[in-house]
Formats: sequence, structure tokens, C-alpha cells
Amino acid sequence: MENEKSKKSLKWLWIVIALVVVAALAVWCILSAIYNPNMTPVKDESGNTIGEKPVETVSNILNFSNTFVLFVIAFVVIGFGYLLGGINVKGVTLGTAGVFLVAILVGYLCTLVPENAGVFSGFHLTEASSVVNSLKGTVQNIGLILFVGAVGFIAGPNFFKNLAKNFKTYIVLGVIIILTGTLVAVLCTLLTPQYGPEYWAGVLSGALTSTPGFSAAKDAILNSPNAAQLEAVISLGHAVAYPFGVIGVVLFVQLMPKFLKADMGKERELLKIGGVEEKRDYSKYFKVEDFGFMPFALAVIAGLLLGSITIPLTGDGYNGPCFSLGTTGGVLIMCLVFGHFGHIGKLSLEVKEGTLKVMREFGLALFLLGAGVHGGVALKESMSSEFMVQMIWGFVGGALMTIAPLVVGYFFGKYVLKLPLLNNLGSITGGMTSTPALGTLISTAKTDDVASAYASTYPIALVLVVLASQLMIRLM
Repeated sequence: MENEKSKKSLKWLWIVIALVVVAALAVWCILSAIYNPNMTPVKDESGNTIGEKPVETVSNILNFSNTFVLFVIAFVVIGFGYLLGGINVKGVTLGTAGVFLVAILVGYLCTLVPENAGVFSGFHLTEASSVVNSLKGTVQNIGLILFVGAVGFIAGPNFFKNLAKNFKTYIVLGVIIILTGTLVAVLCTLLTPQYGPEYWAGVLSGALTSTPGFSAAKDAILNSPNAAQLEAVISLGHAVAYPFGVIGVVLFVQLMPKFLKADMGKERELLKIGGVEEKRDYSKYFKVEDFGFMPFALAVIAGLLLGSITIPLTGDGYNGPCFSLGTTGGVLIMCLVFGHFGHIGKLSLEVKEGTLKVMREFGLALFLLGAGVHGGVALKESMSSEFMVQMIWGFVGGALMTIAPLVVGYFFGKYVLKLPLLNNLGSITGGMTSTPALGTLISTAKTDDVASAYASTYPIALVLVVLASQLMIRLM
């Protein structure tokens, strides 16, 4: 009993420390916003003042390079994100999604740092900053590759057998989910014609946390005379809806079992009954190294090549709507294939379970880090009086585009398709193309088997959200 009290005391101590650090960060950003370094006159040979320069101070000893700023932001966000995610309120935790919330806060606060903040000016972030570009580009994509690759290898041994058994079910549920979200987006476009279909296509991609859908919407306006302006409108819609799109699905898959008072042990048994499990003996195959980095790397390379293939969807060829699996879809499918076969001849393709779990968790954290910081910066740069009403409409509409597919998909899966709870929730995370929610569901269900349902619904949802994003712009 005393040990439990001690653990709770230590937990709250860490929470207090985290809140103090976050408060100090906020104060520092606000103070730096009004900071003006002391200046000294610069005179020419005749003694005339020709300008000013900052007074040399001890702070000049420090060298805050872009790499330093990137690493500080990354580890502050990950450290305090997991601390926030670990707070348990009546059995509900944010988990890895805490990283996303802290990342948005840090991204927003760093936009308050002025460019002339002396040694701290490197922490001034804009969408054009090299630090932001690194986070939303390299860091976010590496995280995405690690996460979906690990999920693919974990689900691979059982995926194709389960897919053959439940193929029609997963396709129907994916169609229902994306169709519901698209109908809400169309309704919002009709109710607010002043904002245009471009804005609501961006909101739809954000509400469904779909980067391919976001890219597809931007591709649809490339040939428009005001393409730059429309791209900014699409980006605004995506940024406004994305945070709730992440948090909404994460909370849904975590809260539903609690609302239903589900027996998770029984639900895990039903999940296994619905699928086919396979245990393999890899000892008869040759391993290059123990951790499995080599086969993982081969699968990722193959997935990137598969994801780069672009297929026209209409008679307009590459000038019309096109489809590609992208980084996420390509890597996921090839890792599923590698995980399914398990070997090439006598060469083992095994990746250790411990390695995969670390990659899955760390990859998800990196993905949310990049998406969150960029989202916080984009949100600040979009905040002006002329956009406030539009942003409110976008947030409300985006929330409906997230909630409606969740509710409709759940009840359709339960009462029409007769899916067990974990199969249903796993399919919903795939239908919503929500990578963070899958990570949360795995933690909630305490089994990786839910990844099979996610991976089964994800491809059809990916195709449909790409089509929906482009067709909304081209047809409305």
C-alpha cells in the first residue's frame, strides 16, 4: 500500500515538474517576443554614426545552430509528450498522442520568438524555416516508415489469410467510412459556398489525417491560374482539422471499450477466433544479423519503389486525377508481404519482435513530432482576424467529418457486419487512415493482432480519400 502511494507521489511530482517547465517555456517565449538586444553605434573614420550593432555579451559563446534547435525541440516534445500521455484520468490516457499535443504547443510558442532574439533567434520558427522543413519532411517520413513497416511485419504472418476470409467485410466498411466523411464535406461546401470546395477538401484530408488526400487536393489545383492562393486555402483547412482528426479517433478507440464495459480478455479471444494465427520456426534459415535490420531495410526500399508508382484514373492521363500508394501504402504492403513469406529461399526475413515494437513506438513518436510542430506553426501563421470565422467553421466541420464516420462505421460494423469489437475498432482506424489511433488501439487491446484489421481496411480507404479530395475540387 505504501509502495503504491509512493508511486503516485512520484508520478504527480513528475507532472508538476513538467507543468513548471512548460510554463517556463511559455514565459520565455513571451519575454523573448519583447526582447531587444542592446545596440551600440557604428561609426566611420570621420566619427559619423552609420549604423548599429549588437553589444557583445557572454551569450556569444553559445552556438545555437539549426541542428541544435532541431534536437532540442525534438527531445523536449518527445519527453514531455510521453509525460503528458502517461497521465491517467479515470483509466483514460492520451498515450503517444500526448506527443502530438505538446508538439503543437511548442510549434506555436516558437512562432512567438522574434527574429532578433539574439542567441535564441534560431528558435523563431516559420513554415519556411529549415528546422520546420526537416521536421515535417525527413523526421516525419522516417517516423512513418518505421511505424507502418513495423506494423506490416507484425501483421504479415496472418494478414493475407485473414484478408481472404473477411475481404468483402473490410472493403464495405472502408467505403462506408470514407463516404460518410465525404458527404459531410459536400454538405459543408454547399452551406458555405464562400469558402469553396478547395477549403473543405483540405478540411476533409485533415479530419481523416490523410497526407495522400491532402497532396491529392493540392494536385487538383496545380493548373489553376490562382494555384498558389488555392494551395494556401487547402493547407489552412488541413491544419485546422488535423489536430481533432488525430485526437478524436485516438479517444474513440480508447473510450469505446470502457463505455461498453468490454471484457478485453474475451475480446482478444474473439479477435483470434476471427483470424488464423501462425507460429514460425526461423531456426532453419540463415540470418545475416540478429536484429533483422537488413530484411527490414529491403522491405522498406521495395515499399518506397511500389509507393512511387503513379496510375492515372481518368482519360486525362497524368493531367487528371491520379493514384499512388505513397510512402505509407507502399511500405505497409511490402512489409506485409515480407512478413507473410518470412524467408527467401534459405535467407531469413525475420525481424525480432523486440526490434519491431521499438520501431513501432519510436516511429509513431517521430511522426507525431513532425506533424505537430508543423501544425502549430501553420496554425499561428493562419491566425488573423479575417480567417477566424473561417477557421471556426473549418474546425466544426472537420470535427463532424471525424465523428460521423466513426459513429456510422462502428454501428455498421457491429450490427450489419457483425464484427467483434476489436475487429471493428481496428477496421475503423484503417478506414480513418489514422496511424496514431492504431498505436493507441494496440496499447488498449494489448495485442498486435488488431493491426490486421487496420491493414485490411487502410488500402481501400486510402484510394477513396484520394479520389474524394480531387473529385470535390474538380466537380463542385
